[in-house]
Amino acid sequence: MNASTPTGRLALGATSLWVSIEGINGVGKTSAARSVAAALGARCLLLDELTDSGDTLTGRVIAALSAEGDPFLRTGNPAVETLALLALEVRKTERLATRDLTGVRVILEDRGVDSVAVCQAAILCSQQPESSPDAVARHVLSSARRWTALPDATIALTGDPWVCARRFTDRIGCSLTLADVQVLEQIDILYREAAVRDPGRFTLLDTAGMSPEETAAAVQEVVTTLLDRQATHAS
Repeated sequence: MNASTPTGRLALGATSLWVSIEGINGVGKTSAARSVAAALGARCLLLDELTDSGDTLTGRVIAALSAEGDPFLRTGNPAVETLALLALEVRKTERLATRDLTGVRVILEDRGVDSVAVCQAAILCSQQPESSPDAVARHVLSSARRWTALPDATIALTGDPWVCARRFTDRIGCSLTLADVQVLEQIDILYREAAVRDPGRFTLLDTAGMSPEETAAAVQEVVTTLLDRQATHAS
């Protein structure tokens, strides 16, 4: 069954577990993903965030979306942006389905289709406040499932949006407006709501007050638990 099968799972082999790490900008997901991948070594395949992808086509699309310098890839056409990002996620999973995953026990994804759903819902609804962000996020995710499978498990990192905003601005070298921080707050809420709605797939980790090392250790503990659980079910 391939990645574009609407109700199916990626053909990742008998033992590969697909885990995405999600969270608002500045929460520490990328550093955690890289730390866990390094600790697991050859057993782990790390999929970089779309904005860090080395894929030429993906890079061109992200460059076009970020041409105005907006921190959330906003060009003024949120519906088009959403479709473009979903298409890149489908491309990523289709390319993954053709890779040799021999020896890979876990595929660790730095942001996936859940990010597109919640981030774009927050952006769309910031322009159309009469809409329900949660309903829009669910609609985007439902649309995505027609073309790609969802991860086996999703680890959603949450934290203080104002602290995360400060970390994010330190990294990108420019400030956020109050409206930008409000978008981050809404994204954080949407991740929490998604975790409540789908507890079988989501693990919610509150990283408030944690150091990067503590966050990485917490993520690694969840990934290890998921791998152990998978091994138990397979035996």
